[in-house]
Amino acid sequence: MIKLLHFSDLHLGVENYGRLDPATGLSTRLGDFLRSLDSVVDCALGEDVDVVVFCGDAYHTVHPSPTNQREFARRIRRLSEAGIQVFLLVGNHDLPLSTGKAASTEIFGTLEVPNVLVADTVGTHHIDTRSGRLQIVALPWPIRSHFLAKTQLRGLTTEQINDELAKAVTELVNKEIETLDPELPAVLAAHITVFGAETSYGARSSVWLGQEVTIPQSLLASSAFDYVALGHLHRHQIVRKAHPPAVYSGSIERLDFGEEGEQKGFVLVQLDKGVTEFEFVPLQVRDFLTIEVKPKGEDPTAEVLESIAAHDISDKVVRLFIHMTPEQEPLLRDNEVLRTLAGAFHVAAMVKDVERPVRLRIGSRNYQEMTTRQILETYFRAQQVPQERAKVLLRHAEELLADLD
Repeated sequence: MIKLLHFSDLHLGVENYGRLDPATGLSTRLGDFLRSLDSVVDCALGEDVDVVVFCGDAYHTVHPSPTNQREFARRIRRLSEAGIQVFLLVGNHDLPLSTGKAASTEIFGTLEVPNVLVADTVGTHHIDTRSGRLQIVALPWPIRSHFLAKTQLRGLTTEQINDELAKAVTELVNKEIETLDPELPAVLAAHITVFGAETSYGARSSVWLGQEVTIPQSLLASSAFDYVALGHLHRHQIVRKAHPPAVYSGSIERLDFGEEGEQKGFVLVQLDKGVTEFEFVPLQVRDFLTIEVKPKGEDPTAEVLESIAAHDISDKVVRLFIHMTPEQEPLLRDNEVLRTLAGAFHVAAMVKDVERPVRLRIGSRNYQEMTTRQILETYFRAQQVPQERAKVLLRHAEELLADLD
């Protein structure tokens, strides 16, 4: 059995909700991400895994700082020196949009770092591990210009272009499947959005209506594979339970409040041809906490402080929403509230949501008399959203509203 560790979406470089650590001179949030990465590496070494499969987005930008590159390289070196094979797939945050420019992780291949393989194109890689040979089909983030010629895109809507791209990706992966040795275990490593997968909601949401390329689940179901390692979506989830199992490991640290309630971690996999066992390993990561208060009495400050005291805010990134009336607003003692929040790792926001007896109007109509679709249509016209794009957005909006109903 080959022992494999699957993780993804590191996003080194995210420094929101942090501060400068005087001991290191670095962002405290960088420390959060590096601690999670260290836990992954420590587990790989402690469990004596044969191969680590990273499914993309090592950094948060295509131009990571030298400090972030140094810290990532230090951890990869630990794995390399231990004789563990490391497979680095390129994600959308790693890829420059301009053709010919290098991805941020290509330096490992250029320097020929032992036991490290970088995959930036669709293809099959044979890796000799300590427990046997493994085949990995790489599917990095699909860039339209890499798969489709400009002549194929003329006259097509965004949705049609995405459909064509999904077909092109499927065809390329199926060609790789035909070349696989049926006697050897095989893994598909992909940085993509799979149809039906759940996204995170917030600043890092993967919901880009009308723009996100969605790959059909049928692509993952080939019996040629023994495990499908997925990256790009930050929520850990099992997309396919039957053989071959298809799993998003999720990100290894929370990026923002959109991931507030999500468990973070990585996946340990044991596989052989036709046999796969896996488990999700949770990590201790930075907690995000939202506190909402709606004071009812004449002393809103006391009620807000009581609500804060009901939560453990230590070492958490906290945001506070206070819903109150105009009469309560001048009675709120902001300084006392902020002093009570001082025990948090970081106070992201203190928002005072004051009820205003104002009936908003859109043009000559009261918005309360309009349907959701009418409001959206009016907004898109005001923002001069192209008609074709607005149709796609409205269709997705209606689907979301239908789900809520």
